[in-house]
Amino acid sequence: MNTIKTGLLLGALTGLLMLIGGWFGGQQGVVIAFIFAMVMNFGSYWFSHKIVLRMYKAQEVSENEAPELFAMVKNLTLKASMPMPRVYIIPGDTPNAFATGRNEQHAVVAVTEGLLRILGRDELEGVIAHELTHIRNRDILLGSIAATLAGAIVMLANMAQWAAIFGGGRDNDEGGRGNIVGLIAMAVLAPIAATIIQMALSRSREYLADAGGAKISGKPYGLAGALEKLSRASKAIPMEATPSTAHMFIVNPLTGRSLMNLFSTHPPIEERVARLRSMRPS
Repeated sequence: MNTIKTGLLLGALTGLLMLIGGWFGGQQGVVIAFIFAMVMNFGSYWFSHKIVLRMYKAQEVSENEAPELFAMVKNLTLKASMPMPRVYIIPGDTPNAFATGRNEQHAVVAVTEGLLRILGRDELEGVIAHELTHIRNRDILLGSIAATLAGAIVMLANMAQWAAIFGGGRDNDEGGRGNIVGLIAMAVLAPIAATIIQMALSRSREYLADAGGAKISGKPYGLAGALEKLSRASKAIPMEATPSTAHMFIVNPLTGRSLMNLFSTHPPIEERVARLRSMRPS
């Protein structure tokens, strides 16, 4: 059901983008919006992981530089029957982690220095296994596509806002007023709708990654304990993260900001922990 939901939500994002394109340019606008989305998706497929890693100043580490972490990732990928991803460490005290890359053969697992300091072995294995599940489920690709479509929707909504400010509308007064009201409504509602769709997509994938991570590591309690630690730490030591990349992390890096809690891309930690603690270790 989560897989079906993912397809529906991606379709909803694409449809919303095409609806905005149609508002601006009719049938031709729909086609242009669709082509625009495909071009952006192509760019995100090939380059988004490099941009995100550079954004957080992540550094690739070798087996000699981080032998314990490297061995743990290698062991878990063998359990999951997956190719070995590249391993990166992000400087900073806030504990968190994410996976990125366009497919299993070109994947990256990145963890912060803070995460390596506060987690025990079972907890760290749970986190790494969670990220490997994201890679195996192609969540990193889906997340990039969703973020790109949402970004395009927000950009077009901003265009609608400026069009309304500078009097975009029909020639007659009544039609012009109606068109301006429509542009203003779109400028306000379209980004909210895109955010809500992106939230629903990310939340469903997090539950699947938790379950998959627990299965790969065989230690659901370890992952549950890690989520609790990361949730507390993210509130005490907020991370300098951008909202457009928040969905990539294992816990929401924007937790410390009350306004962002209203638009969280992650399900409640309490619910995730409860689900994991109901599972039997293997």
